[in-house]
Amino acid sequence: MAIVVTLSNHAKYMMAIGEVDLVDDVLKVILMNTTFVFDKDTHATLAAVTSDQLASGNGYTQNDKTLTTKAVAEDNTGDKATFTCDDPAWTASGGDIGPFGAMIVYDDTTADDTVIACVDFGADYTIVNGTSFTAQDLVINLS
Repeated sequence: MAIVVTLSNHAKYMMAIGEVDLVDDVLKVILMNTTFVFDKDTHATLAAVTSDQLASGNGYTQNDKTLTTKAVAEDNTGDKATFTCDDPAWTASGGDIGPFGAMIVYDDTTADDTVIACVDFGADYTIVNGTSFTAQDLVINLS
């Protein structure tokens, strides 16, 4: 299945009024359990999705993975802007991490911890003890 990235409507609003700065704000990612289904209308803040986040343990810590080397570029050919960053990764230690099926990107700088987007992996994954999972080539299209 294909990976699907969906922006939250609240993120669009927060970017429009200048409350979210994708490059300068602290953006974090969290892994979501396999029953989580993203709703771009109601999953506006971290508080709205926290109950479906994986529990801390075995190399995964809730609300702890910060995105680095963030950039926004203009794409006139594709009529959009794109957000990119370094690849977030987790290594299982002392047991497995997961299963999980999605990742939430949120802004830890805003007062409400704005959910920027959901990355639905299109499949469920478990990071087996002693192995790693990397969310490679994360791109969020802002169109």
